[in-house]
Amino acid sequence: MKFIVSSSSLLKHLQQISGVINANTVLPILEDFLFEIEDKKLSIVATDLETVMRVQTDVESKANGKVCIPAKILLDSLKNIADQPLTFTIDKNFTVEITSDNGKYKVMGENPDNFPKEPTADDTTAFTMSSSGLVTAINKTLFAVSNDDLRPAMTGVFFELQKEGVQFVATDAHRLVRYKRTDAKATKADSFIVPKKPLNLLKNALPDNEDEINIAYNSNHLFVSHGEVQMICRLIDARFPDYKVVIPQDNPYKLIVNKNDFQNALRRVSVFSNKSTNQVALTINGSELQLAAQDVDFSFEGNERMNCQYDGTDLQIAFNAKFLIEMLNAADTPDIKIELSTPTKAGIIKPTEQAEGEDLLMLVMPLMLNN
Repeated sequence: MKFIVSSSSLLKHLQQISGVINANTVLPILEDFLFEIEDKKLSIVATDLETVMRVQTDVESKANGKVCIPAKILLDSLKNIADQPLTFTIDKNFTVEITSDNGKYKVMGENPDNFPKEPTADDTTAFTMSSSGLVTAINKTLFAVSNDDLRPAMTGVFFELQKEGVQFVATDAHRLVRYKRTDAKATKADSFIVPKKPLNLLKNALPDNEDEINIAYNSNHLFVSHGEVQMICRLIDARFPDYKVVIPQDNPYKLIVNKNDFQNALRRVSVFSNKSTNQVALTINGSELQLAAQDVDFSFEGNERMNCQYDGTDLQIAFNAKFLIEMLNAADTPDIKIELSTPTKAGIIKPTEQAEGEDLLMLVMPLMLNN
């Protein structure tokens, strides 16, 4: 088997899917890319048994065939080869010889028959949405996903499909993000949980444009395809917590602040907070918001004042500053609105304006005030 491919194009395609490969794998073959040539089209596959990513590109070749090539050495060598055509020659013992303009490199490939088979798309239900819609949904929810493996349902993003739109929900029990889009419509009401890793890979592989993406799912897997990139991942088999009961229906007090000013003030003040809680206390008094943090163990203390618009009775409430800073990144408006009620009830953060067909709601649990 022999084929010719551009070095920079090959590197670009490999980098799109190389994130799937784990550093320490159970099976040595999982450290390889599967190269498969059919009718002058090269498909490259990477898998970690949970997630499979496939990318396609055109090559010059006369014969069909397949081989597994170790990923690390291939990527490392391509990063250092200037843009030029490379000739890959593979013999029957799976020895791979790569020839460039003035070099020849040899690497031992592996038998492609040992490469894990990818799941088949049986019995799937499909819907479509724009590429930028999915990328935005992932960016706005992924940071709130839990890393606690003891609660598997929270280690992914919950996709809730309805005929009038798709909701994406993520929570780690301390905060919750719900992002809804009405420009993507499902054929029936359904739901599933997608793990964090494949979503991270997807947002890097998909273009941030209006291209249409096909999303299909069955009881075990999610199948996403866009142009030459395809991804299959195993869904999380668990029940997502009933998030609707956590969202307070009536938070009468409304606080509006400038997002950047508030975020920067939080960053400055939180330096002086307790490192395990990152607690910053907010005291709202008329049109003044005061931020205070202290670390009693080290006698650190930080205070700042800023202007705000507030409609409600004076209130003191404490939050984890790190959570607030991350959540503010998800809001795209100059000002944000925080809806509050009592020092022990969750606060709701929303952008002051929402784009048409979008609805973002973020909830953060307060911390106990240490008076």
